[in-house]
Amino acid sequence: MKTAKLFMVTRPDAMEKSRWFSIVMLLGSAFMILLIIIYRDDLGVSLEPLQALHDRQEQRRLLLKEMCSSDNLTFPEKKRSFDDIPDEELKYLIVNDKHGIIYCFVPKVGCTNWKRVMLVLSGIQQQDGSPYKDPLAIPYDLVHSESTQFTFDTFRERYGDSSRQLMKMKLKNYTKFLFVRDPFERLISAYRDKFEKHDDNEIFYSYARDMLRRYANKTAPASDRDAFAMGLRPSFAHFMQYLLDPQTEKNKPFDEHWLQMYRLCHPCQIQYDFVGHMESLEEDAKQLLRQLIVDDVVEYPVSMHPRNLTTSNLLADWFSTVPLEARRELYKLYEADFKLFGYDRPDSILNSLRVSRISI
Repeated sequence: MKTAKLFMVTRPDAMEKSRWFSIVMLLGSAFMILLIIIYRDDLGVSLEPLQALHDRQEQRRLLLKEMCSSDNLTFPEKKRSFDDIPDEELKYLIVNDKHGIIYCFVPKVGCTNWKRVMLVLSGIQQQDGSPYKDPLAIPYDLVHSESTQFTFDTFRERYGDSSRQLMKMKLKNYTKFLFVRDPFERLISAYRDKFEKHDDNEIFYSYARDMLRRYANKTAPASDRDAFAMGLRPSFAHFMQYLLDPQTEKNKPFDEHWLQMYRLCHPCQIQYDFVGHMESLEEDAKQLLRQLIVDDVVEYPVSMHPRNLTTSNLLADWFSTVPLEARRELYKLYEADFKLFGYDRPDSILNSLRVSRISI
């Protein structure tokens, strides 16, 4: 009887402790959520739930799979097998054996900084022998040097006849990712970077001279510096006409800065684990590095790429100098990129946009 009576006395005290413990836990959780909301930028925590980010990736991968199997989308390289892809077309696939990563770089989609990230992950060393930790500290020339990045097109030179089988093994077991961009925005970026600036780049000046000769009936001076001083540049409309001219690719393949993204990365032959978009670069970069379990090793320097890339009005302004039929032909030329990577058809540009008096 004494034992029962003692039990009856101590039980309410235990229940009271349990209730206070629950209250403390709830208050602690609320406090942590408040801290995350206040300091989310410092902590690197997105307000978008991780599940939503995962679902977005799943949708992008499923769309790729659907488009690659659909009869509603056709393009020449679609039915090729991986073995049909020449080695030289695999030069955009950078391999990192240390972390089991393969990155397909697409020019004009933040690829310089992604190459920097890949070099940090590879452990590339500075002149004093210490490894680079800050991606932006890696010199531009080193980033784009063929000797610093291990790409698939170098496999045959290193591994001989076993190279293709080794490529397949790595593609099966490594995490593969790429970043893409609205195809028309990418063309604008390529034009502004390669034809509006003066950088003594004779490769791109040769393209400019060709456009001026073919579409503007002008003879450009021998040097890029002289042409820049004269204000002699191909217009954006000239550039678009150059892309549409059948003679262009008969002379030589498109440059990588305006080559279609599917021709760079072969998404119907390679099953990518992660498809990032330039338009959601900050969120996608953080999610990818977490997924690769290297977010404590390196960060993508997103500050180099502002969120507002090319507004719809600015896009319309650029294409207003291009005749309507040419705009529609351009869409056909890049249609596979639009559909494979989930970009909407730009109806305002293809249907009712005004046409400038400027002629091409």
